[in-house]
Amino acid sequence: MKTFIVGAGSDLGVHIDGAHLGPVQLMNDLKSFYKGESFSLIQNENIIKSRNLSDRRKNEYEIDKFNTELYKVILEKEKEGYFPITVGGDHSVAVASALASAKVHDNIGIIWFDAHTDYNTYETTVSGNIHGLPLAAITGYKNHELRYFHDGNIIQPAKTVVVGARSIDDWEKDNIKYSGITVFTTDDIREKGLENVVEEAFKIAGEKTRGIHISYDLDLIDPEVAPGVSIPEFDGITEEEAMKINELIMKHLDQVVSYDLVEFNPLRDQDRKTEQIALNLLAQMIRAVENKGKYVNKKY
Repeated sequence: MKTFIVGAGSDLGVHIDGAHLGPVQLMNDLKSFYKGESFSLIQNENIIKSRNLSDRRKNEYEIDKFNTELYKVILEKEKEGYFPITVGGDHSVAVASALASAKVHDNIGIIWFDAHTDYNTYETTVSGNIHGLPLAAITGYKNHELRYFHDGNIIQPAKTVVVGARSIDDWEKDNIKYSGITVFTTDDIREKGLENVVEEAFKIAGEKTRGIHISYDLDLIDPEVAPGVSIPEFDGITEEEAMKINELIMKHLDQVVSYDLVEFNPLRDQDRKTEQIALNLLAQMIRAVENKGKYVNKKY
């Protein structure tokens, strides 16, 4: 199966600059290895973004415009039979990538690997950063303004799993409670074991569905290991665990219909450490898709 790699160069969902540069850097790296791949880059240009901390809808219009374009591109390629890999960009771009897959496959689950649950609404967000709202939008929990471009099914909360959460806003916890999504924290990973947690996530997201969308946020990894993210959260997973998650995803590749890797911020990176991890994750996924799910343990 052929991959389609789309760079989603937007950091409109967060007040910190830099994540829009992540796809450019990673796709340039990938092109040196994968000459025949299908690449596309969508970027925000000439936009002065809002940084007003009292604004709970920062850059809402611009994000909707960007995601509308991204959604259309992914939708077209997925209908053509490609496996889409979306390289972010802040996590707000996943509204487009996840719902494009939901449109094509009708009934899918989602596994959200992230230090944050991203389940805020405009009423509960403290920062007004829209990258903290996408999973709620994807699963139909308010935030309908973020999915105007989508006229298909949302992803059901019962088929939605967050893995690795360790920073959840107080009001956000109520949203999670009432929505019915499943959340595994970093503590759960340590208590139950990484493999057990990920396997359980696939059981929940994959039960009676036609596929699973994977959205992988690099802030899942401890910032001592991967500092190049906009909103770092300490006490995260190791690089070895990050690669193990990818290996477990590949094990279930027959269920996976699309994949995101988001939130690489090269302006926050140190000695290109995060870039190297991100590149390894992407390279492994590309090779696995093209080898029909065979795990390829190769780093660059």
